[in-house]
Amino acid sequence: VPYGPWYEAYVPDEAELSRQRRIRLDYEPLISVAVPAYRTPKLFLSQMLDSLLAQTYKNWELCIANGSPEDEDMRAVLEEYSSRDKRICVQNLTENLGIAGNTNAALSMVSGEFAGILDHDDLLAPDALYEMACAMKKSEERGITPVLLYSDEDKCDGGGQNFYEPHRKPDFNLDLLLSNNYICHFLMMRTDVFRSLKERSCYEGAQDYDLVLRAAAGVLSGEQEAAYVHVPKVLYHWRCHETSTASNPESKRYAYEAGKRALEDFCAVQGW
Repeated sequence: VPYGPWYEAYVPDEAELSRQRRIRLDYEPLISVAVPAYRTPKLFLSQMLDSLLAQTYKNWELCIANGSPEDEDMRAVLEEYSSRDKRICVQNLTENLGIAGNTNAALSMVSGEFAGILDHDDLLAPDALYEMACAMKKSEERGITPVLLYSDEDKCDGGGQNFYEPHRKPDFNLDLLLSNNYICHFLMMRTDVFRSLKERSCYEGAQDYDLVLRAAAGVLSGEQEAAYVHVPKVLYHWRCHETSTASNPESKRYAYEAGKRALEDFCAVQGW
């Protein structure tokens, strides 16, 4: 499904991106982006890295945990980019720890106040971190430090050139979240919260859903809903290829079962 009449409203033009590059915000926290990488095709890896370098917001760091150090092509690409820009940090793990384990390894590297999750084969829109920083600033002006922030998203083809199926999400809705992980991408979380929760390997395939559910439990214990911030802009491009969940949900059927178990665990903790 193409964007249709929503395209101009969701995708900034070059004039707007240029404006963002020139502007200085009153509040510019270091934003960390954690990437769990494993056997990433060279094109996907390069495009993911380029999407960070294209950010209009400059105070960021990219922390990559490479779970396939034996992959020479990956090592070469990562070494090239990290030598070019010191904001790109790479840790070559001794073995693949799975999505959750690799994400936690990347999380251990971050030093920003907020950390976001980026899949190794996906892309950030060039205004992603700028819009997140603006949303943080607005929250802080209201006296609220966000627990998590999330944006709208779309899909892109295997070449990362064509974008379609914009997912226009609602504001934070715990009831809806108990039905499915509508939050998905682009997810950012306060680093101290992220580190206290971590991702759990026993929910591999639905580890992000499990993470968001446990973070959202704060609402049930007094955390105000305003601390769960929806940024209504497409800031994340979910790449569709033959092995991706975006293209073929049945390719990771185990994710459905893991999601069910994560929800059962959430309910059990609440005493439901």
